[in-house]
Amino acid sequence: MKTFKTAFLLTALTLLLLAVGQSFGGRNGMTLALAFAILMNGTAYFFSDKIALMSAGAVPISREQAPRLYAVMERLAGKASLPMPKLYMIPQAAPNAFATGRNPSHASVAVTQGLMDLMDDEELEGVIAHELSHVRNYDILTSSIAATVAGAITWVAEMGRWAMIFGGWGGGRDDDREGGGLTAILMLILAPLAAMLLQLGISRQREYQADASGAKMVGHPYGLIRALEKLGAYNKRIPMDISPSTSSLCIVAPLTAGQVFSSLFSTHPQLADRIARLRNMTITR
Repeated sequence: MKTFKTAFLLTALTLLLLAVGQSFGGRNGMTLALAFAILMNGTAYFFSDKIALMSAGAVPISREQAPRLYAVMERLAGKASLPMPKLYMIPQAAPNAFATGRNPSHASVAVTQGLMDLMDDEELEGVIAHELSHVRNYDILTSSIAATVAGAITWVAEMGRWAMIFGGWGGGRDDDREGGGLTAILMLILAPLAAMLLQLGISRQREYQADASGAKMVGHPYGLIRALEKLGAYNKRIPMDISPSTSSLCIVAPLTAGQVFSSLFSTHPQLADRIARLRNMTITR
């Protein structure tokens, strides 16, 4: 059911992209929108991990530098039958972590110095299991595709806005586009918002799933519950220097400069909801 929901959301994003392109440019606009999305998806597929790690300031870390991290990662990767991902350290005080990479064979996990300083072994195990679940479930690929299609929708809408200012896209030659100005204006306003909400739906769904599968990977949810409680408390006080596109990958939403939107526009579910679901696992196990 979770896979079906994700496929539905991605399909909805693609159809919305095509509708925006057609509204502003007819068939030519629809073709241009689709071609742009394919180009962006190709870039995201091959380079999204490098972009995310670079934007977070992550640096490779060796076994000698982080023996505890390597021990936990090797144990859980073996338990999940996953290749050992590359490990990175982010030299920031805010505790956080994220996974990136297009598939399990090309995966990386980055943790902050603040996370390593704050978590005990059981809590660190819960965090790493959550990130490995993202790797195993191919979540980073799904999120990258969703983000690039949503970006393409925004780009097409922006091009349509400028085209309307300077006389219309497509020259007004198609009879079926006559009288479509109101539709184009509505698309200009509503399409980027709808794309963002659909993308948030994918991100939130994947966080819930990674929590549950991470707890099952470890064998209990207690470490992850305590880790999320700590992460929620500390990330309210310690800001993190990270780009919005990369912050959406983090295990919890970091506090960043200019964070002014309500939880409606957060890429992460409310921590209280995530913790409640994990606690329910202890009851139903």
